[in-house]
Amino acid sequence: MCIIFFKFDPRPVSKNAYRLILAANRDEFYHRPSKLADFWGSNNEVLSADPVWKTSRPAGLSAQQPCQSGWVTRAPFSEWTHAWAGGFCSTEKGDVICYYGNRGEPEPVVLAPGTYGLSNALLETPWRKLCFGKQLFLEAVERSQALPKDVLIAQLLHVLNNDEAQLPDPAIEDQGREYVQPFLSKYAAVCVRCPGYGTRTNTVILVDADGHVTFTERSMLDKDPACWETSTHEFKLQS
Repeated sequence: MCIIFFKFDPRPVSKNAYRLILAANRDEFYHRPSKLADFWGSNNEVLSADPVWKTSRPAGLSAQQPCQSGWVTRAPFSEWTHAWAGGFCSTEKGDVICYYGNRGEPEPVVLAPGTYGLSNALLETPWRKLCFGKQLFLEAVERSQALPKDVLIAQLLHVLNNDEAQLPDPAIEDQGREYVQPFLSKYAAVCVRCPGYGTRTNTVILVDADGHVTFTERSMLDKDPACWETSTHEFKLQS
């Protein structure tokens, strides 16, 4: 039940404002192999964590599939219970952000400037955990211009680690059916923490008015929910 919140403002009026503020959780089985975010190859053009980022075209992917069907990476995109992909492009004509999923519109949707939330359903589906988390995200974003960057990142990480269950929520219960029922009170929180499964990575991405990107990843180590490591990568967007 991955979750992502982002604010897109391609033409910020203030030098202290951000073109993109993104905060996301990756939920996964603790035993599944995973690598920390790092650049691929020697040219530093692709930064890969759970999303894959190219310095000019960041993108993300999330998916949910019933457990008995196997790893989501082995299933065709169209067969996942819900999958989405998003891209942020910086071009000479301005920034563009788009959304595409295997449910809903058949073609990628170019998004208008604004604030969005997404979990394992269509964009802006009003699950209670999504609405609750989006409100916390908005409160942090509203203070963003007045906060030092490291303080803003800390506040966004705090949002991502909120484990307050937002119940009752028939929409989550209906989508998950018997798979979710035993852990409903855990799945219904922004930060999921179940035996053997839950939030393994927090990601915060800031793109400032000059195109400088700060990519912060907080990752679980050794399958231990009490052991985490935080790393930061910084680079300039190519247009």
